[in-house]
Amino acid sequence: MKSRPPDGGVKWGIGDRALALFAPRIAARRYAARISIDNLRRGYEAARRGRGTEGWRTTGASSDAEIAVAGAVLRDRMRDLVRNAPMAAAAVQVLVNNIVGAGIQPRAASKSKTRNARVDAAWEQFSAAADAFGHTDFHGLTALAVREMIEGGDVFAIRRPLRAGVAPVPLQIEIKEADHLDDGRLLLREDGTRIKQGIEYDTAGRRLAYYLFPDHPGDVSSMFSGNSASVRVPADMVAHMFERQRVQSRGVPWGTPALRAIRDLDDWQMAELVRKKTEACMVGVVIGADEDEQSMAPKVTTAGGEDVEQFEPGMIAYARGTKDIKFNEPSSTSGVREWTMTQLYAVSAGFRVPYPMMTGDWSQSNFSSSRVGMNEFRRMIEQVQWHIVIPMFCQPIWDWFCEAAWTAGLIDSPTIPVEWAPQRFESINPLQDAQTDLLEVQAGISSMPQVIAKRGYSPQAVVAEQAAFLALTDSYGLKFSSDLRTGTAQAASGTAKSATGTADPAGQGDGAGDSGPTPDGEAPAPGASDTSKT
Repeated sequence: MKSRPPDGGVKWGIGDRALALFAPRIAARRYAARISIDNLRRGYEAARRGRGTEGWRTTGASSDAEIAVAGAVLRDRMRDLVRNAPMAAAAVQVLVNNIVGAGIQPRAASKSKTRNARVDAAWEQFSAAADAFGHTDFHGLTALAVREMIEGGDVFAIRRPLRAGVAPVPLQIEIKEADHLDDGRLLLREDGTRIKQGIEYDTAGRRLAYYLFPDHPGDVSSMFSGNSASVRVPADMVAHMFERQRVQSRGVPWGTPALRAIRDLDDWQMAELVRKKTEACMVGVVIGADEDEQSMAPKVTTAGGEDVEQFEPGMIAYARGTKDIKFNEPSSTSGVREWTMTQLYAVSAGFRVPYPMMTGDWSQSNFSSSRVGMNEFRRMIEQVQWHIVIPMFCQPIWDWFCEAAWTAGLIDSPTIPVEWAPQRFESINPLQDAQTDLLEVQAGISSMPQVIAKRGYSPQAVVAEQAAFLALTDSYGLKFSSDLRTGTAQAASGTAKSATGTADPAGQGDGAGDSGPTPDGEAPAPGASDTSKT
């Protein structure tokens, strides 16, 4: 007989009571464990087992074990959808456009301006000829690598040193897809080193080498070239870029959560299109057989008496012994747009791309909602740039470049610090954003180099260009309102204030401390006064 204790907890049976008489401590621990299990079951509904979760199949495998089984299939299906599904192709292109854009530009950041100028000049030479196949420059390689990472899960950049004299900087970069990795190679050595999914690790888990196929395994020519065996490539010759969603060694395609949704949407649209075409083929059927033809087999013919074997648009079929005609009535298509939009919302969420950017449909957005959505999307893009693309792809290539340029005698050190400047995001409200930048610089929250770098430009290059332009205008005796040396930028600031409705209409304020009411009778916004004077 079992009973329930006074506190209303788990059941307390005869065996428990007997154990409590001889070993109370063990009985107490046993009872406490039962209470903990019961609390967990009550606290996490998703962990319950029953009819509601009967079809929920999960696994406790590691991320590497799951990727080893499903990685190749996911890559193949993702690439198939990018080739054939418009939404998948658009989502990938939006991600590449925002992550890379025109390029992620490096700038040497040593303490010597002369050294920085020399390093930047050498980088320009290397960037123009960085592609080992000669198709594009470094920024084009970055865009290709990011696309491969999104479609295939990961990508490999291979360091290709050149002989002296072949190029100004004896270095080129080769991009290899994820399929080049021999992920079937597994080995556990006696010294503790191991090979897992084609990647060799030391005893501490650091990468020692990659086993890569010289030719793509799916290329027909590789079957006859004799390069079907993988080759060991040291880890310092490879830059492996992928997104880490768990503690894992390889990545998966970004659109993996949306693959089923895209496939189902395409199948549904195709089925709906076929149904509409079928309905449009048959305009009507002449029916109503005579009494003497009731026993004859049903037969449908054209007006000329030929048997109907396939339907064509605008067709009218005749049944044998007809006296009446019935016209086809196509079914309603209500709800198609709503259902399609719902599926596209799921697809955009799976790709982490805003719905309007993926579909081009901004009808459901206004200025405020689109700006909030873009801000969140840009945070994700910046995280990818600074946590994945720059440290896993751009920085290794910069280190290779510095070593190669130093070996060639172009720079005086094999290690040069660098600053990376991703392409700036286009402003949704340029005037407001420019005023915000100006106020932040004047308040000391930001520096002018930071504001310039945020726009994707080099502060040193902008200052040098500005100085050269001012020297040119001075030689012609020209003065512009944007010349900050003489404080004449006040006129430009006043023009900007007029555009926002905060300028002094009578022109009586001195612009420094004027806190009177605006023409609309409202007090000016903080910082709206003329702060361009020094």
